Amino acid sequence: MSAPAAADEEAEEETASVTVLRPGDRGEEVRALQRRLHQGGFYFGRYNGVYDEQTKFAVWALQKTRRMMPRGAVGPEVWKALDRRSRQRPLVPRGAANRVEVDLSYQLLTVYRNRRPVLTSHISSGAEVRYCKDGRCGTAITPVGDFRVTSRAPGWTTGRLGSMFNSLYFVGGIALHGSTQVPLRPASHGCVRVPITVSKRLFELVKIGDPVYVRGKIYRQKRHHRN
Repeated sequence: MSAPAAADEEAEEETASVTVLRPGDRGEEVRALQRRLHQGGFYFGRYNGVYDEQTKFAVWALQKTRRMMPRGAVGPEVWKALDRRSRQRPLVPRGAANRVEVDLSYQLLTVYRNRRPVLTSHISSGAEVRYCKDGRCGTAITPVGDFRVTSRAPGWTTGRLGSMFNSLYFVGGIALHGSTQVPLRPASHGCVRVPITVSKRLFELVKIGDPVYVRGKIYRQKRHHRN
């Protein structure tokens, strides 16, 4: 690499380290952010240079693994976090080499391959409230325990409780699936919702028979994060 090129790259990194990005922003800094998030296993969309909702979801996942308050703004703390190794520990250290872990406490999903995390996503799990739909009632709970993927449903499917994308069923009618609604609070009927772009990669990685370990419990105070 020539000296001018190296200087330009260094200047770009320095600019990125101090630039504050927010949802709706566009440009090369956003593209650099998307690239860095992808390298960390958080973002699986296109490097389109648009700070869109899928990019925001990836930022939330990064922030939560670093035990930061999930917010849309990407400032110096987030840029530094991208340079640091995650302090996130496996929920099941002696679990299968290839597995999915769902952390209800931090609302995170992590996919392991050969005991290494390759995908980490913000999620929205069961809201833990009673609900009634079409005359049938239930409680919106994501069950805790050790499960396995029992079936897969590619693309969009619509059931009694709504639409799901790239569903990976792991207990009864409860699945890991893509959704257009993945808020910071637990809001599903029991399924584990992930962002649409993440669900595409998740569906590629996870096969029938893969273990799904669900741990933790929802702490109500965690619902007050700001968007």
